[in-house]
Amino acid sequence: MADASAAPPVSQYSSDKAVKRWFPLESNPEVMNSYSKKLGLPTDKFQWVDVLSTEEWALGMVPQPVQAVVLLFPIKEKTEEARKEQAEKIASEGQEVAAGLYYTKQTVGNACGTVGILHSVANLSTLTGGPLELPEDSWFADFVKRTLPQTPEERAQALEDDQDIEEAHESTAQEGQSEMVEDVNTHFVAFVHRDGHLYELDGRKATPVNHGSSSQDTLLVDACKVIQAEFMAKDPTEMRFTLTALAPAGDA
Repeated sequence: MADASAAPPVSQYSSDKAVKRWFPLESNPEVMNSYSKKLGLPTDKFQWVDVLSTEEWALGMVPQPVQAVVLLFPIKEKTEEARKEQAEKIASEGQEVAAGLYYTKQTVGNACGTVGILHSVANLSTLTGGPLELPEDSWFADFVKRTLPQTPEERAQALEDDQDIEEAHESTAQEGQSEMVEDVNTHFVAFVHRDGHLYELDGRKATPVNHGSSSQDTLLVDACKVIQAEFMAKDPTEMRFTLTALAPAGDA
């Protein structure tokens, strides 16, 4: 089984129809925490941490309860075929999607790190029924409030038009430790729990994906089972997977 710690240092994959492009974000908790704090995440309460592997020994090291899991994986022919098959199955069979789940499409190239963080924090916020009250003057609080009544497509356009997030993203990307690359073939997706179900939130997909029963206490384990089955097992020789979790801060 591929280990989540063997991964490319920088990543993001653009939307299929992207025109505008940002620089990729660095894929590590230090950068993600710095970026999230700028946007209004109280990092004294919740922080991004590494998930070193999908195996039990590594999951036991992560503070609980985890609020979101973000996966970074390589875009390859196998993943694109699986994405198409999954979309066809959902279109044919349908699925349940929680009413309060916050989801946005992605229209900006190399923005999937930002989209993954937004999906995670928005669904943690009291604005969508989560436990965390965001600072009223923060970018997160303002953007989520403004876009709550909107469709996923309208939220994507609002994100594309938002100068503040573009500047924050570019500034954080330039602070990263890795070589700046404009076009990369890896992608971030988020996993969150809502109303007893595990959801995959990927701005390149038509809808959120309901992966079945879950709970806040089992989110990390349940997400890793899906990641093993839907991503790692379908390309067993691929080692470039990175996992991070949004978890309670050590002094929270």
